[in-house]
Amino acid sequence: MMTREEALAYGMSFDNVYEEKPFRDPNWQLVRIKGSKKTFLWIYEREGYINLNVKVNPEWRDFWRSAYESVTAGYYLNKEHWNTIILDGTVPEEEIKRMIAESYDLVTDSPTKRIYEAVKRIPKGHVATYGKIAEMAGD
Repeated sequence: MMTREEALAYGMSFDNVYEEKPFRDPNWQLVRIKGSKKTFLWIYEREGYINLNVKVNPEWRDFWRSAYESVTAGYYLNKEHWNTIILDGTVPEEEIKRMIAESYDLVTDSPTKRIYEAVKRIPKGHVATYGKIAEMAGD
């Protein structure tokens, strides 16, 4: 994956997403989740390379940054929760796709929503313990 078009096409392949061009700047493209409007992929050109900003679990943030020189702290975003992938050919395509997919998963997964959905599955007139609800929600 080396081009803006390839990154955008992959980002748009996920469920319930749309593209947005904010800032009145055609250089910036975001792929967001419909409804919540949360962004999981930023695409822009910087210093001659296409860059991707992806949300990252802080537990994995430093792993990606140490594994690839072209994965750095998120440009323009919170450095704790975002990484930038510079598309210079040094990061394998499958790893780029993995990071984008993980970013999508992070912004679409909501513990509150999972708990709410679990509570809705409790039959009317029945009671569930907190532990049972957590189990139903996937902890």
